[in-house]
Amino acid sequence: MSSATDEIKTMVKEKYTQIANQSKDQNSSSCCGAGGCSSEDIMIFSEDYSQIEGYQADSDLGLGCGIPTLFANIQKGSTVLDLGSGAGNDAFVARSLTGETGKVIGVDFTEAMIEKARDNADRLGFSNVEFRPGDIEKLPVGPNRVDVVISNCVLNLVPDKKKAFSEIMRVLKPGGSFCVSDIVLEGNLPKDLQKSAEMYAGCVTGAIQKSEYLSIVKETGFLEIQIKKEKEIVLPDDILLDFMNKEGIEEFRKGGAKILSITVVAHKEFCAPEKGCC
Repeated sequence: MSSATDEIKTMVKEKYTQIANQSKDQNSSSCCGAGGCSSEDIMIFSEDYSQIEGYQADSDLGLGCGIPTLFANIQKGSTVLDLGSGAGNDAFVARSLTGETGKVIGVDFTEAMIEKARDNADRLGFSNVEFRPGDIEKLPVGPNRVDVVISNCVLNLVPDKKKAFSEIMRVLKPGGSFCVSDIVLEGNLPKDLQKSAEMYAGCVTGAIQKSEYLSIVKETGFLEIQIKKEKEIVLPDDILLDFMNKEGIEEFRKGGAKILSITVVAHKEFCAPEKGCC
């Protein structure tokens, strides 16, 4: 592992440990984990879960950029894996879909988040939701074990996205699928934003080009790749002023670069006897 990769992972872990140790109200001053956002701006990233079945407000730290469970086609009895599970928000929603006969596994590499999620699951009495510490680039899950993988505004923080999607492929059962909400780019961000460690932890400068992102998914071998939802994230000037001057903001606005939230679905090939895999 390179020193740059180590630095990124350490930075992200420190940032999300800090968030985990804050109350929800305190955390609402951040956008997807980045400092400098006002409470009015939190919705530029996050979605409203309040009407979603299975939603548990205490587990919602406002760190997502979509609602992947809406498009994940989770069935009763399914085994679901939530990557970057945080305090358990999407995992608990997934549990309401997979039911008592299913299982939900959350993986997060921030120990404070794992502890928070486990406390929430214990309080709710959920015996079929498990939270494991682990790295998305090397998942603590065996091959061909899960029916559906979900993730919400997390893979953009992973330094090696090819490895992350390869791990998703490995743990999915044949015919299994993923649904991921993430931040991607169209066009080039200003250098001031690209260099900002805080904005990296805030889900922006860790993002890659949308075309590259989809190419990685395709090259990994996933089929029927679809974008189910896409919206542009417009960062207000008061946020951008933390990272660049007014002239830089004007140049950014004129440059046409876009920050997008996308929700992507795809599936792993079904096992076929003629391929010797059944």
